[in-house]
Amino acid sequence: MTQQVFQVYLTPTLEAKHANLPPAFEDDDPTVDEKLQIEGSELFNKFERRMDNLDKELRNFANAARQLGSSVGILSSGFQLRERLAKLLFLFRENAATLFPRKISRQPREAPIVHEWTERRRTDNQPLPKAHPDPESFPDQFAGFAEDVVTFLNCLNEFPEFTDEAVNTSMRAFECDLKYWASCLQEYKVSGQFRYPAVQRYIHDLTSEIGEHIDNITVNLSMFIEIGVPTIRFAQHHAASNLLNLSTVATFFSVVTATTLQFSYRLTDGVLETSVNAFWFSSLVFSIAAAVNSLLGLTWKQAMYRSPGHRVPWWVLIWIKRSPLVFLVMSVACFSAGLMLFTYATEQGFVTSTITTVFTATTSFGLAVVSAWFVSERWVFVHYHGQIWLDDAINEATHRVLRLYLVVAMRSIIHWCILAISGLLRRLSFKFPDVITRIGRRHHSLPTMQEGPPMVDLSHHRDISTSKGLQVRKASRPAQPSPVGASKELCASVIVMQQQQAGRPLMPQRIPSFDWNSAVGMSPTRPSSVDLDAIRGPRATLIPKLKTLEPVQDLSTHTALVRHLQFSPSGKYLATSSWDRSSDGFSIHAILVHVRGFIGQVAWSDSSTLLLTRLPRGIKVWTEDGLCKKTIERPHSVSSVVWLPANETQFFSVEGSRVLKLVLDSYHFGGIQLHNVAVTPDGQRLLGVGPLLAAPNGMHPSRTTRVEKCIVVFNIETRTFENQTPVFNDVRDITMSKRGGNVLISFEYKTPPQLWKMELVRDTKDRENPYAQTARLILRHMYEPIAHVDFVGPSYFGGMDDQLVLCAGKAGDIHIWERDTAILLHYIRPQVFGGDLTCVAWNHSTDDPLMLATGSHDGTVHIWKTPFIRLHPSLAHHLRLDLVEGTEK
Repeated sequence: MTQQVFQVYLTPTLEAKHANLPPAFEDDDPTVDEKLQIEGSELFNKFERRMDNLDKELRNFANAARQLGSSVGILSSGFQLRERLAKLLFLFRENAATLFPRKISRQPREAPIVHEWTERRRTDNQPLPKAHPDPESFPDQFAGFAEDVVTFLNCLNEFPEFTDEAVNTSMRAFECDLKYWASCLQEYKVSGQFRYPAVQRYIHDLTSEIGEHIDNITVNLSMFIEIGVPTIRFAQHHAASNLLNLSTVATFFSVVTATTLQFSYRLTDGVLETSVNAFWFSSLVFSIAAAVNSLLGLTWKQAMYRSPGHRVPWWVLIWIKRSPLVFLVMSVACFSAGLMLFTYATEQGFVTSTITTVFTATTSFGLAVVSAWFVSERWVFVHYHGQIWLDDAINEATHRVLRLYLVVAMRSIIHWCILAISGLLRRLSFKFPDVITRIGRRHHSLPTMQEGPPMVDLSHHRDISTSKGLQVRKASRPAQPSPVGASKELCASVIVMQQQQAGRPLMPQRIPSFDWNSAVGMSPTRPSSVDLDAIRGPRATLIPKLKTLEPVQDLSTHTALVRHLQFSPSGKYLATSSWDRSSDGFSIHAILVHVRGFIGQVAWSDSSTLLLTRLPRGIKVWTEDGLCKKTIERPHSVSSVVWLPANETQFFSVEGSRVLKLVLDSYHFGGIQLHNVAVTPDGQRLLGVGPLLAAPNGMHPSRTTRVEKCIVVFNIETRTFENQTPVFNDVRDITMSKRGGNVLISFEYKTPPQLWKMELVRDTKDRENPYAQTARLILRHMYEPIAHVDFVGPSYFGGMDDQLVLCAGKAGDIHIWERDTAILLHYIRPQVFGGDLTCVAWNHSTDDPLMLATGSHDGTVHIWKTPFIRLHPSLAHHLRLDLVEGTEK
């Protein structure tokens, strides 16, 4: 039977082994703050250059669009867009200057917004922004920016001569993301958190996402200038040339009509003479109207301030665009009719009158048919949205007519008559053989009920194609993806298993409340000289001990990657979960076998007597002896399990956006997809991390933009959210120190862990209870590694008092920082035997010796210790338990 295995190890008391390990890199005082200042300023400067490039392209586009007709709309929208860019750049500069005061200078508030491209705008006689926007206007500015982008795009699409789908796609995606960010930031505006460093940092990090959109728009706009503007100019020039040619023809024809009137205007005796003058005078009027309207349309098309087509009443648009050609056609028709009547009025010869009548009828009929064809093409295009041609519509209408009962009956009668006539002619074939042959051939060429192309319902085919298109889109939509990290780890584990089968070798001081006028912002807290003196003693003892950390034991019981591991609070047991599908036994461990499902997490109770194992849709409760005490099936996917502090009967299960206290209660976290939660030591508050399922207004970002992630503080007693703090990067895990107050946040990939301070302040919203308190989160430190590291697994507190922070890298390196100063105390380089790491855990039960454990892709668990005094052998006892589903073997 296929089985899942996790193992509980009894920590042995062994003698330390001194191995020749690579030297570790130490840095007693890294300039973390200076590094953050430089990175933040570089990000802002890059964003400023992107804004400058977009403004340059907008100016180039404005200069090129001035040559086009109806360009006032695009010029006005482009100016508004540039105006919005200036306001946003000012806001982002103020925000960056608050975060990084030593690298970014503020804009003088007594002066207008000064920027090198706003200075150039003065030459365009365009006004500069008169008022400086407030930082809390970010949501309104984002919403206004989205409106300006859509207005500019609509003005671009008002030129029907050219449509660039790349510009439409990039601007629509930017509009969607701007509205999404505006809706998310509106929540922090209502709660008054815009002056908080965390929100300021989140807004600053948005510059990378906004900058990517701006780059796409800049590139697409540049291509539009190079290709679209010349195409539009050519189309408008071609339309103007047509109107000019039409005006020339109409003018020439009016001259011809006026000349012929010289021969007929005195003929007023009879009806024919009067009709001739009526037709020719009408022709003259129509030709003059065609010439004048052509010049009027030419002037209107070339006007820069004309309204776009959809802003003009339909009858005005038809008169300007269609009347010149219609008037010219009517002028020709009236002239032809008058000319035909003139031959009879002047008693011309029979041949002349007949030829003139025939030719006039032929040309008039052709003119009418072609005009009807043009009108029908336009009607079919509008009616069927360009899906079929006029010929298809005619064939469809013909088939429908042929299906009518009366037409079918008439065709049957005609067919019967033809058969009767054919039979009669056969009898007379000896007299007229040639005629009979021709009639017979005609008979065979006549259509019957079974002949002709098959009748096709075009509307039905359009429905089918549309439904197929929808099905293709649905099929092409990817399924809900699994976590990327898990996929990579699973692939690596498969490779390791294949290699094994082939037999190949494997490779503190309390932080004061936030100063509203502080200019330091989000920079890490730098301790004063007094603080350094206070903590120099503990650090001086920790660093030498950390340098002596070395692997003392390898537990090679798994054949696939180790997903999670955790020491028991007593320090006697180590629980690990693996993705392998085999069970193995060691003399110092108990194997707990799971029949189905991967085990994603293990969690010890505070007394070290109970252990939780998290399955995809269930939870198992085990005793320290390896007996399965209870199995809890869950209807939804379980993403995390957390024990209540000092409680042996209740724990939290995180399922989607809900946190359930099994089996008594549940708490709903609204539109947040929780990844993990932590409980405060007093059990009154829950802290959760995860992405938003949707913005407050229900919007979602575009496919290329990250969703907003946040840290939330939920009061269990009042069932209210006390704080919501946004984070930009993909958050993975949250851990709280044993004494509370310090919150450690872990992220995906290369983002270093962060330490947040949770403070209880007076709740100003609750006026009835003056002693009411609410929680507030403040960023204290970002634990920067010595180089870019691809972190794996959550970060953890280390030491008996949680005075350390440790995190593992995928390559096998381990970083250990001092919690209160973010100073890197020890760096363990990748080991030659370790392979890629997947997780790390610290033993909190003792600081003498220091102990940690690491799990790797090849299934090996390494125990790390510092040297210690040999204990009595009786204390190094171990227990072997082989249990299957909680039953002793």
